[in-house]
Amino acid sequence: MSDTPLEPPKIEFPCPDYPIKCMGEASAGYREAVLNVMEIHAAGFNIDKVSVRDSRKGTFQSVTVFITATGEEQLQAIFDDLKKLPETKMVL
Repeated sequence: MSDTPLEPPKIEFPCPDYPIKCMGEASAGYREAVLNVMEIHAAGFNIDKVSVRDSRKGTFQSVTVFITATGEEQLQAIFDDLKKLPETKMVL
C-alpha cells in the first residue's frame, strides 16, 4: 500500500460527453433555468441527452446535461452559475 495521496484523474480538454448533474428543489422552471446556464457556457450541447429525474416524493429534481468541456474555467463558471440558482442544492 502506498503512502502517496491519491490525486483526482486529470481531464483532457476538450472532453466530449462530460456530465454535469444539478440537483435542486422541484419547480416548474428549474429544468429551463439549468438549461439556460448550460446554453450560456456550453452552447450547442445535445438537448436530446438531457435527463430529468424527480425524487420519490417529487420534492427534488435532478437535471443531467452532457457537454463538451473546454477547460477548467468553463467548468468553474458553470458550477458557479448553477449554484446561484435559488432551487439548487448540489452540483456534481
